[in-house]
Amino acid sequence: MKIAVFGTGMVGPSVAGALVKLGHDVVVGTRDPQATLTRTGAGPTGGIPFAQWHAEHSDVSLATFAEAAAGSELIVNATNGDGSLAALRAAGAANLAGKVIMDLANPLDFSQGFPPSLNPVNTDSLGEQIQRAFPGARVVKTLNTMNARLMVDPGSVAGGDHSVFVSGDDAEAKTVVAGLLADLGHRDIIDLGGISTARGTEMLLPIWLRLMGAFGNADFNFKIAR
Repeated sequence: MKIAVFGTGMVGPSVAGALVKLGHDVVVGTRDPQATLTRTGAGPTGGIPFAQWHAEHSDVSLATFAEAAAGSELIVNATNGDGSLAALRAAGAANLAGKVIMDLANPLDFSQGFPPSLNPVNTDSLGEQIQRAFPGARVVKTLNTMNARLMVDPGSVAGGDHSVFVSGDDAEAKTVVAGLLADLGHRDIIDLGGISTARGTEMLLPIWLRLMGAFGNADFNFKIAR
């Protein structure tokens, strides 16, 4: 499958590299490819500079959001939540129409410091905002309740015995995403229903952040026992 991954922080490259290993044709989308390649510092959440990662992953191309979306069948939104809508607008509605948007982002609001709050919250979600802004696309919220390493290597914690959620209005799109999740090693895939259920998974982030503070690391995930 031809997949565009938006975002050059910790999550985007992690997901892009894993998808290439699965045999997909992957391009990373960014606002300004040249500027992205000239940045030498680590991102705000750590990790190696994108240019260094890209030099080690020559099988992943780099393009503008619009170029990446135009040539893709599926888009992974791994941008910061506060920049997701802008990135997708830069891609262009016509380039997103009919395509699955696999939304991994969270609407974290750091305006009052750490830990961040959520905006929107409770009566809306980033997943819903993306679906409303691009009604021709098929948005599926998933993987936003775990760190980048667990997204692509769930077996690294508890042997992979933990849960991942999907929310979306398009059943076929959710089937496509569930297939990718299974290929990545996720076994307990829970379909919560329509895109409005993304409110619930996004609202797991406050407890997730506090668990990270209590544990001193992010190597954990939720398991729904039933």
